[in-house]
Amino acid sequence: MKLDILVFAAHPDDAELGCGGTIIKHTSNKLKVGVIDFTKGELGTRGSAKVRINEANTASNIMKLTIRENLSFDDGFFVNDDKHKKILIQKIRKYKPDIVLTNAPSDRHPDHARASQLTIDACFLAGLEKIETNQEVWRPKAIYHYIQFNNIIPDFVIDISLFFDQKIKAVNAYESQFFNPKSKESDTIISSKDFLDSIAYRAKDLGRQASCKYAEGFITHQLSKVNLLKDFK
Repeated sequence: MKLDILVFAAHPDDAELGCGGTIIKHTSNKLKVGVIDFTKGELGTRGSAKVRINEANTASNIMKLTIRENLSFDDGFFVNDDKHKKILIQKIRKYKPDIVLTNAPSDRHPDHARASQLTIDACFLAGLEKIETNQEVWRPKAIYHYIQFNNIIPDFVIDISLFFDQKIKAVNAYESQFFNPKSKESDTIISSKDFLDSIAYRAKDLGRQASCKYAEGFITHQLSKVNLLKDFK
């Protein structure tokens, strides 16, 4: 099955937080989008691996994903080595995405940067014929990093004004992780109402700068090109 966009995420909820609006915008326009989570987020203070998988399934339905997989890498301890690269190479060749979205290249959580570099390496290696997986070689046309906890100046933004409410609905599918006044579990930096408010603030602020209501920002891995200057908006 060929995907238009494949999103790699270190943890369930990374994709929803970083680029949920962009995903929903593209699936609403009949593009095929998939998400591959590296871990089950089992080291998280709140929830459990089983709970987070169920929450990811709910969020996937909201975002209308074509596929979602979890690779069951070790949360907090997966590494960028041959074993992990080869697993990603097989997934890239299987789904043949034109565009790959992945974690921020640097962030508060160390898993995010490792996932980012692992994705970059695997995308390159997936295009090498001498790496044999009994699959057709494939290298995505572009890799973009979504922005996560740390504030990073984006290279471009996607207008998600019509899809922001659905993004928040997908984020809120992770009831164990985010603000839930009924929860009896320990508080974390992302479980406060302030954190949810910060998601809206960032989207509004990026939208303000781009002359729209809400936006999500991305960093380019390689130099992007346009055909004509009028293609910029």
